[in-house]
Amino acid sequence: MMNENGDKILNVGDKLQIHCYKHNGKIHRIWEDTVVIYDGGDYLICGNDKTKVIENDGRSHRTKEPAIIFFYKHNWFNIIAQFKEFGLFYYCNVASPYLIDDNTIKYIDYDLDLRVFPDGGYRVLDRNEYKYHKKIMNYSDSLDLILNKELEKLIKMKINEEGPFDIKLINSYLEKYEELKNL
Repeated sequence: MMNENGDKILNVGDKLQIHCYKHNGKIHRIWEDTVVIYDGGDYLICGNDKTKVIENDGRSHRTKEPAIIFFYKHNWFNIIAQFKEFGLFYYCNVASPYLIDDNTIKYIDYDLDLRVFPDGGYRVLDRNEYKYHKKIMNYSDSLDLILNKELEKLIKMKINEEGPFDIKLINSYLEKYEELKNL
């Protein structure tokens, strides 16, 4: 079933795959399953735990902890809250807005990442990888501007503890995921 924008309507509890691409269209990474916790139209919240991840070279591994993932339709990033044994970490990807295609969440990863630590500290990662890919994959100046502005927006969200960075909110989504994961 589709909504008025032609987007597939997702139901809480639906299981999807996640496909991450690079700007050149090549697959970068696949998560075999994630569970829909909330579909807000402009954003999608999913959860997974010990899901199989397949890398672009064919190697695979399983995630080690529960994760709650926020995908956005209008923001150029996604946010993964990782509930590790020694605290709540966030891994935030500067990435294209997501789309749903054939029960798969798809987005393009643009290298820049924000890592947030349990003590509230954070660090921007992979600036050199971003510069390298910008050059070899010919990111346009307008795309570069969008990606850097979205990174700034992401950092402000973290500093202001908005959205996924609100501890009460993220814990409520973890509880919801725990209820849904075995259905």
